[in-house]
Amino acid sequence: MVIILVGGQWGDEGKGKVIDYLAAKADMVIRSQGGNNAGHTVVTDDGEFKFQLIPSGILYPHCTCIIGNGVVVDPTVLLKEIAQLKERNINPTNLIVSERAHMVMRYHPLFDQLEEEVRGDDRLGTTWRGIGPAYADKIRRIGFRIGDLQKKAFMRKKLAFVVDQVKNPILEKLYGKDAYDWSSMLDEYMRYAKELDPFIKDTFPIIQDALDRNAKILLEGAQATMLDLDFGTYPYVTSSNPSAGGALTGSGIAPTKIDLTVGVFKAYTSRVGYGPFPSELLDEVADQIRERGH
Repeated sequence: MVIILVGGQWGDEGKGKVIDYLAAKADMVIRSQGGNNAGHTVVTDDGEFKFQLIPSGILYPHCTCIIGNGVVVDPTVLLKEIAQLKERNINPTNLIVSERAHMVMRYHPLFDQLEEEVRGDDRLGTTWRGIGPAYADKIRRIGFRIGDLQKKAFMRKKLAFVVDQVKNPILEKLYGKDAYDWSSMLDEYMRYAKELDPFIKDTFPIIQDALDRNAKILLEGAQATMLDLDFGTYPYVTSSNPSAGGALTGSGIAPTKIDLTVGVFKAYTSRVGYGPFPSELLDEVADQIRERGH
């Protein structure tokens, strides 16, 4: 059985709690889109866990947890989450990262910030974590995949081109910022490669094998449908498709394999950042809801 779980509003619907409940009965949980611009909080007997990249099912040893090809991964954030688990004596041997997932590179957060600043009053309210620029580079075909960490010669050649020929001219001539040194960046990402190598795999055959076995698969959504790049309140949206369709392309599962799509809602709607919010309350009722609900 394959279940897709998505947020039905602008986020903060409590998806993490629902995902944690369903993950207890799942054989596999797949995070299919977004990056560390979203997060789920799970509370267990071992305390509170906050995940921005790792699927919530990681707390169940029987559950295979996959960071899918549709996710953009900041290696530093992922390594911190892995370290957080190990500090609590949880060894994430059930974690797999798709070799096709793109990386948030060191320069992406800076470009995120610079692009927001030049927008002035028309800024979008991004998290400055480089998610949008990482997806943009993916579309421009100058992005780096997690699997590239296993190819040092390829990383060296591509970093030299992307950093020196594409990124640095923009930083220096448009924004007046210092250029990046691609060689030091290569050394940095090769250190990440050593730590992440055990987790990097081709997830497509792993997922297809689970489908053939009729395994219980849960597709974990980030953000929410009203932030969808195509169907949300554009341009005040996220940089991926946090809808049921995005879960499919971000995992490699065909639509005919889906048994159920679950939307998570809360009794009142809230929104973080910029963008239209027609039902917004600016009175004492809003303060009361905010204090009790959050």
